[in-house]
Amino acid sequence: SSPDMDNNAPGSGGKGGFGSLFGGSEYSNTELAGVPLTGMSPLSPYLNVDPRYLVQDTDEFILPTGASKTRGRFELAFFTIGGCCITGAAFGTVNGLRMGLKDTREMGWTKPRNVQILNMVTRQGASWANTLGSVALLYSVFGVAIEKARGAEDDINTVAAGTLTGMLFKSTGGLKGVARGGLAGLALSGAYALYSNWDHIRGGSSSSFY
Repeated sequence: SSPDMDNNAPGSGGKGGFGSLFGGSEYSNTELAGVPLTGMSPLSPYLNVDPRYLVQDTDEFILPTGASKTRGRFELAFFTIGGCCITGAAFGTVNGLRMGLKDTREMGWTKPRNVQILNMVTRQGASWANTLGSVALLYSVFGVAIEKARGAEDDINTVAAGTLTGMLFKSTGGLKGVARGGLAGLALSGAYALYSNWDHIRGGSSSSFY
């Protein structure tokens, strides 16, 4: 091939090619090495974005007038009930498998043993899912009702809803059952409220020393 054709070949270091058609010149990377690209950016102009435009000073979502920025108890009720049902089913499945293996350990790996283990897993999973789902439903109903009655959302609603849930759930056991259920609900809801406000409590206690 001729030298002229080599100079115009794509990727060559010559000054011909498409650049010569528009009155410009083409340079190889070796020729441009060490030359500062003043006022130029190796990125596409569509990708070279000022980082200040990526900082959101306003809310990400547009809320209706008067709407709260956080989800209330009614919105969280569906997540709470569903999460408790799934947790109960998972725990019941593991517990049923443990009980099934323990009760049938004298049997060999036969079809009757597999059926018995499967029945135990199904029974325990459904039982625990029903139990935790019922507790979550009662807690959510009491929480929403207390919030609407008081017109405020705070930890008092959480503790009151937990206490009433324990009392109603154990109401079939008489007064002693109601008392034990109420104390258990009070302890669990109080612990949850303490855990939710632990950072605030630690911040307040640390600032009191200064």
